[in-house]
Parts: sequence; structure tokens; C-alpha cells
Amino acid sequence: MNLLSQYATAASILSTPSLTEGTLSSLEQIFGHTLILGALDLLDRSNVLKYNAPARHYYHVFGSTSSYQVFLDLPSPQSAYCTCPAFAYLIPESPHMCKHVLAVLLGRQIGRIVDRPLTNEELAPILLQEYS
Repeated sequence: MNLLSQYATAASILSTPSLTEGTLSSLEQIFGHTLILGALDLLDRSNVLKYNAPARHYYHVFGSTSSYQVFLDLPSPQSAYCTCPAFAYLIPESPHMCKHVLAVLLGRQIGRIVDRPLTNEELAPILLQEYS
């Protein structure tokens, strides 16, 4: 199975409404044991939040040494982006996946993301603090 078909399989698995041991096993064959365990650990510790403002939303993932922002469903060929160093060093020609993006995708699928509704006025200082 080539790389593109592996990622097509992963996308199909991640779009199903539930996770089973079989689907996790399939994802592990594609992404590896370490990435899957890292993503599941983030979810187990409730380290994935969704900041939900009326005009936009994004995900905040608390890692072991820092926190990162994850943006999904971007209007570009690369539909996900993470601010972690691992994501920045992934091969540009390959589909991008880090444990933070995978945690968000898995968390959305199984309902393990902490939702934090915000007004646009509450979101602005958070974004300014993170990006200044």
C-alpha cells in the first residue's frame, strides 16, 4: 500500500462515527504506535480544548512541555495545521500529521474534547497573547 492510499484509508477511518480496536489497529499501522499512544494520552488527560467563538473556532492542545494550536478544515490543500515543532519539520510533500492534530481528530470522533465557548471579545486577548 503506497503512502497516499494509506492516508486515504486513515481519512476514511477518522471520518467514521466511532472508534473500535480494529480501527485503532489500522491507524497504528499507518501512523505508528508512538503517534497513536501520544494522541490518546492527550485525550485521556483532557488536554484538548476547543475554543468556540461565534466567528471562528480552533483547538488548543496542552502538551507535556508546551501548548499548541491546531486548526482544522482549512481552505487549502493542507487541511490541518499545528504550531508544534514536529509539524513544522514534517516532509512538505507528505500528508501532515502530528500527535496534536491526531488527538483533535480522534477527540472529535469520540467526543473527548473540552468545549469552551467564548465571545469574540474573549477570544481576541487569547490569540494576542499566544501570537505576540
